[in-house]
Amino acid sequence: METYLILKTLHLISMVAWFAGLFYLPRIFVYLAESPPAAHPTLHTMARKLSHYIMLPAAAATWAFGLALMLSQPYLLQQGWLHAKLGLVLLLTAYQVSLEFFRLQLLQNPKTRSGKFFRYYNEVPTLLLITIITLAVFKPF
Repeated sequence: METYLILKTLHLISMVAWFAGLFYLPRIFVYLAESPPAAHPTLHTMARKLSHYIMLPAAAATWAFGLALMLSQPYLLQQGWLHAKLGLVLLLTAYQVSLEFFRLQLLQNPKTRSGKFFRYYNEVPTLLLITIITLAVFKPF
């Protein structure tokens, strides 16, 4: 049981770090879309470092500790809520890939998308977080 709790703790810590980046990177994109060109080099550096040094390792750790949790408790693999949660985490991973795509696009042209677009796009991880946490806590099916 102690191993399970350690893995769960590490999984949750990694998830919090991952979501911090998922919430903040689109905000940097808003600033890029709306700021004067003089601010762009700093914002691009912030976006790259956030993506590569925080989000990518945190996502990998979240996945690794989550998979370790499932392997330590194989009965979990038979529960429908976990299948739904994994599907949503795959969507979250795809969302992160899309953020990297936008980051590279903005590097070429900061006016690729509007600040308003990124404000709305920034709500995606919030909706996924609410649903994932609800599934993990209530285990409805």
